[in-house]
Amino acid sequence: MPRKRCCGLVDREPCCRRFMPEGPVLDTTELYVEELEAIRLKDLEGHDQLACAEAMGLTRPTFQRILQSARRKIAAALVEGHAIKIKGGNYMVKNRVFECRDCGHQWEEQPCSAGGKHGYEIACPECGSMSKMKIGADGAKQVCGGHRHSHGHGCCGSH
Repeated sequence: MPRKRCCGLVDREPCCRRFMPEGPVLDTTELYVEELEAIRLKDLEGHDQLACAEAMGLTRPTFQRILQSARRKIAAALVEGHAIKIKGGNYMVKNRVFECRDCGHQWEEQPCSAGGKHGYEIACPECGSMSKMKIGADGAKQVCGGHRHSHGHGCCGSH
């Protein structure tokens, strides 16, 4: 009987869930959301494995297994001409952190994909101001406009 997969924390939902090869699709490789997050943290952002594991709330050996699985799937899809479909898995999206531009108060909100409000709907719990910045995992601050962004963009996502 296989072990229960650990739940990995991810910064955001994927902005794209399907990649297709040129020409006819012979097969589809399924990549879990937490596998994509492992690739993003290690290969795209270049963090060491311990930092990646901590960011995802996993042990280093569990992170290593997820990363190896993701790399194997992506390599096979590229070499064999398979489509890549990013789906489900065992993960949770991290809470978003906001800072009020008027009073400086910082607070967390659950992701809109988990039932939380969209970024444009959130007011500062201290002063009621709608003027806020989203603080990314890297500490970078992004001004939240009043525009209605789709999931994964603006104050709903992490970029």
